[in-house]
Amino acid sequence: MTPTIKDVAKKANVSIATVSLVIHNHERISPETRLRVNRAIKELDYHPSRSARGLASKKSGNIGFIVTEDHFLRSEPFYTRIFLGTEFEARQNEYYILLTIIPADFKKGDKLPRCVLEHNVDGIIIAGKVPEDIINHLVEYDIPMAFVDYYPPSENFPVVLIDNFSGGHQATQHLLNLGHKNIGFIAGDIQHPSIRDRFQGYKMALEDANIEFDAGKCITDEDYPARENGYNAAKRLWENNKDITAVFSCNDAMAIGVMQYFKDAGIKIPEDVSIIGFDDVEADLSLDPPLCTISVPKIEMGIEVMRLINDVLKDRTKSAKKVLVPVEIVHRKSTAQVKH
Repeated sequence: MTPTIKDVAKKANVSIATVSLVIHNHERISPETRLRVNRAIKELDYHPSRSARGLASKKSGNIGFIVTEDHFLRSEPFYTRIFLGTEFEARQNEYYILLTIIPADFKKGDKLPRCVLEHNVDGIIIAGKVPEDIINHLVEYDIPMAFVDYYPPSENFPVVLIDNFSGGHQATQHLLNLGHKNIGFIAGDIQHPSIRDRFQGYKMALEDANIEFDAGKCITDEDYPARENGYNAAKRLWENNKDITAVFSCNDAMAIGVMQYFKDAGIKIPEDVSIIGFDDVEADLSLDPPLCTISVPKIEMGIEVMRLINDVLKDRTKSAKKVLVPVEIVHRKSTAQVKH
């Protein structure tokens, strides 16, 4: 049960008005009373809202945007674009978006973001995969939540998802259309629903083409889909599969690492090996050759998830609406017809 200002007043044996005066550092309060109230606040772990608007309307006008530090720092072009989309849509509804970064290993007992503890948000958007512990902790605060690019364990929340399965299928089908049959797959954090669905799309495309799935051509045990892990995965893949002619990387960050490994190994792209990624981040165009990829409408995803949380806040009813955002292939020069 979250402590209230009434609980503080009761514990300190003062009125609610006195507690409010202490919180706002009013000079009328004696040192003894101030000490007693502050001690009660600390013992109860009470976090007062500092929003003047909230005092009047019981609304802060803020929406929290929570993302783990590794997602935000390592995949910055991806999640910053989603964040930007929420910001664009929030302006239309007179909301402010408060960005909050949490540790990737958040666990039960860790302190929640300050904006939550101080009741300074009306709703929360969670972007990308987060530990289940923080979701469970936030549920206790009864704050409306919506998710983007992550399907939470409970199905009782509004969610915006990429059509990852279709994207994985499209990427693999593109390579198949170019005559490739020995197609490798590289991923990190395979337990992330988005990455897992891309992998399923890859396998289904092979099955549709009557090509037997070969787990030996897949590296899926890297802990995170980052550039350096793409490099390491490509090295491991190539050492055991000199016959592969194409690689589908689960995201562009890893694909950039894959390209770097093949360049260092003296393997030409796309003459010797074709490479396709997923996400379409800005860095793709500056690569040599530019990276063929699956484009994700990141700003639109941010707009959609902000609309979902706004609908929940308007109606104050729980919604489990799901929005599936379509993706499409962007043809660039990192893929080519297979050599026979």
